[in-house]
Amino acid sequence: MPTIRPFRSVRPSKEKASSIAALPYDVYNRAEAKEAVRQNPLSFLKIDRPETQFPDDTDMYSPQVYERARDTLREMLSDGSFIEDPEPCYYLYALTFAGRTQTGIVGCASIDDYLNGTIRRHENTKEEKELDRIRHVDTLSAQTGPIFLTYRPDPGLRQLTEAAKASAPLYDFTAEDGIRHQVWRLEQNIEAVTELFAGIGHIYIADGHHRAASAVKAGLKRREAHPDYTGDEEFNYFLSVLFPADELRIYDYNRVVTGWNGHTREELLNAVSRHFDIRELSGPRHPGHKGEIAMYLGGVWYALTAHADLYTQDPVDDLDVSILQNTVLGPLFGIRDPRTDPRIRFIGGIRGLEELVRLTDAGTENAAFAMYPTSMEELLSVADSGRLMPPKSTWFEPKLRSGLFIHRF
Repeated sequence: MPTIRPFRSVRPSKEKASSIAALPYDVYNRAEAKEAVRQNPLSFLKIDRPETQFPDDTDMYSPQVYERARDTLREMLSDGSFIEDPEPCYYLYALTFAGRTQTGIVGCASIDDYLNGTIRRHENTKEEKELDRIRHVDTLSAQTGPIFLTYRPDPGLRQLTEAAKASAPLYDFTAEDGIRHQVWRLEQNIEAVTELFAGIGHIYIADGHHRAASAVKAGLKRREAHPDYTGDEEFNYFLSVLFPADELRIYDYNRVVTGWNGHTREELLNAVSRHFDIRELSGPRHPGHKGEIAMYLGGVWYALTAHADLYTQDPVDDLDVSILQNTVLGPLFGIRDPRTDPRIRFIGGIRGLEELVRLTDAGTENAAFAMYPTSMEELLSVADSGRLMPPKSTWFEPKLRSGLFIHRF
């Protein structure tokens, strides 16, 4: 029984929302984030990536950096750039991209649901990546980046969502990347939304596993500091946007490998043919179905179709990314641990096949693999089984903007 509840959001003033809203902190490196803030001084990156306000040689993990983020948030509240709603409520957040709209309900999820498995995940997290966001959340006493959650569609929630969207939005703007962002305040039917979520069984992390883990650990840290906590305090909940799974699209997450591990092209093709039917293509082409992988090797594109005996009805082993890893990348290219091996790069499908060609042609013995996207049902099945996907199995687009909602505690 998931516990989702409304909250008093800190959010941008209407006239500044489009300038403040920024892509998630982790899609930028330090130089890119600093340049984005230079070009747009209102960008939420100056809070999400506060090292952008310091010289380049400043330790980005020093206490003064996180304190600057806290002080900047306070200043923007004082000057009216941000406002805080007086009463708890839910919000709707719609993103329109390439002619398709996904609409999520913005609320707060329970850290206990994360801990007891009511909120299910499909990726591992790295502690070193969590520490930065734990410090950020703890210093600000606020969560600034919403967790991207999903759930199996519910007719009651869909009906309430569509009814609320009939009113005028709080925000409606199109960002520089062409993605339209709309926000509504859902002030009525609050109890109904809470009750409907309580009846859907499980919620799943679609994107933002590190942000979720960090928010939970920051909440547990507050519990330690307040052993008399009741469970109702805001630090027991974390900022989330919950989308019905049938409105989401997963894009391909592709691979580029450096070096042929001592093999010739002919040896690689012969070895791959033990597990795949191979067909030479006239040029670059995305895989057309599950079980097909497009390989770029030696300047030639090939379609690889997996043999039926590779499938075992295992939710993880039957993923295309698992089959590629277990039959090609590991035994042939020597990529034993794709999480740590520097010879493999992961390229979001949004960057196109041209990027795979560019990166592969930069060396004499490189290879690229274009994947068919993991499906939402595959993601849910892996999470339901209590298993984890291989790294970089899913690429969600569009990305949620940070700065449109802040949860203070």
